[in-house]
Amino acid sequence: MTHPERPTAVELHHPQPITVPTATPLVPVQPGPPPTVQSIVLPDGRIVTGYALTPAPAPAPVATRPTVSRTAVNIALGGIGFGAVCGGLVLLTSFIAALTAFITQLIILAAVIFGGWIAVQIFGATGHHDRGGTTVNIRKAVIKRSHFHG
Repeated sequence: MTHPERPTAVELHHPQPITVPTATPLVPVQPGPPPTVQSIVLPDGRIVTGYALTPAPAPAPVATRPTVSRTAVNIALGGIGFGAVCGGLVLLTSFIAALTAFITQLIILAAVIFGGWIAVQIFGATGHHDRGGTTVNIRKAVIKRSHFHG
């Protein structure tokens, strides 16, 4: 009896060798002389043995470049500095123009607010000539007097 979840047939895969075609036959190379072995005694008495390293050959000297004259360097640096100053001046003039516009708008706003306050002072007082004085109702005063003394 077979289990429903188990496969009934098993496939086996055998690895196939990879063949690499060689265009040229391999030529055996004769080994060189055996490397020299060097031993070093460490301060604690242990001995370390290894192959001696041959120093790497010095690289070929590079052809020297002709030196650049100091005048050419100064002219180049002066041009770079001049370009930086011109860019900074453009930004400075833009900043000054924006600041001038902002201050002008503040002055106009202050003039409008102050002018409105003056207009309210002049035109708002019509019909109220005793605005700062005290208005007394005589009937109430008499009633209050008779109330306190009666």
